[in-house]
Amino acid sequence: MASAANSLRLCLRASRQLSARPAASPLLRRALTTTAPQCARPGRKKGWKDPSDNFEFPEPYEGKVFQDLGEQLRYSLENDELAEADRAAVQQALTSWENKPNEEKMEEQQIVKEIDKEFAPLRAPVRARRNSFWHEEEQDTDLITDEVGEDDFEENDMMAMGHAKLEEHREYREYARIAVWEMPLLSKFAKKFVPPKNNEVLRFRYTTYMGEFHPADRKVVVEFDPRDLFELTEVQRDKLRKLAGARYNPERGIIKMSCEKFELPAQNKRWLGDTIAKLITAAKDPTDTFEDIPLDTRHHKFKSIPKYPKEWYMSNQRRQQLLAQRRESLKLDHNKRQNSQLIDGVKVIQQGALSTLSASKEKEPVAVRVKPL
Repeated sequence: MASAANSLRLCLRASRQLSARPAASPLLRRALTTTAPQCARPGRKKGWKDPSDNFEFPEPYEGKVFQDLGEQLRYSLENDELAEADRAAVQQALTSWENKPNEEKMEEQQIVKEIDKEFAPLRAPVRARRNSFWHEEEQDTDLITDEVGEDDFEENDMMAMGHAKLEEHREYREYARIAVWEMPLLSKFAKKFVPPKNNEVLRFRYTTYMGEFHPADRKVVVEFDPRDLFELTEVQRDKLRKLAGARYNPERGIIKMSCEKFELPAQNKRWLGDTIAKLITAAKDPTDTFEDIPLDTRHHKFKSIPKYPKEWYMSNQRRQQLLAQRRESLKLDHNKRQNSQLIDGVKVIQQGALSTLSASKEKEPVAVRVKPL
């Protein structure tokens, strides 16, 4: 029995890796995985490689299956990297194995099988047992609290409305700090207004939401007056208005266009510029001037401006007449006041109230029914 154990010890020593793996280098685990870690199967790869230290360990048997211990010892002797001391020990164990009777060989093989059977559960990968389908028993390491009893009100804190009011107050204070300390710094970026030149006839309008994302912030609107295009003749301007169609405002005399088909405002602006350039090129085409086509304005609703008679307009003569009437009325009131002919409404009300109070103090006769004797 001791001989079998000694042979097994020598065999394991021969299959030991020549270089010891650093113990301080941790195994790198996969960042995202839904399976438990498993050991590499023998023969699947020719060597195991640790990505942390880039050191490769050769597998001694490369997935070979041996019939008995002697075959395993003979295969170990074929390893050129085996040390001399280990090679001598393996050769001695192989000689001892070949001199043994078959009964002892079978007994040692049975011992090896029993050892493998006992250590099989230890080699198997450990899988976490799930008690529920959604794995509710797992602990979330990202949570600050365990969320147990957080919704219970224990009368030691404010209600949700109180916290909302405090949050609103904090927001007010934040904007107040910005207005006091940060807004004055924007004066350094102020630019002097420069009026547009004669050749800058396009007026672009952008929409921004102060850094917030909004689907309407990519929209760009452009306006221009065909009369500002001095390189065009009057006939070409009329053709440009007719080509613009419903985008022409006959009341203001401008053409208004917008674009929001692209993701960035610069792309939409470029598309508007190219479209206006194509319209101007088409307006300059002398093959057809569209003079026989009238300008269609049915798309625009003109605002009706009420027209008053000329007699209703305020003139200087009418203004002097009204002032004279007001002076005459004030003069008549002054004469009546001196002659005590002007009725004072406040006095009339006070006298009426006093007379009502004095009349209420007199005892009114009340009819009483007298019982017969």
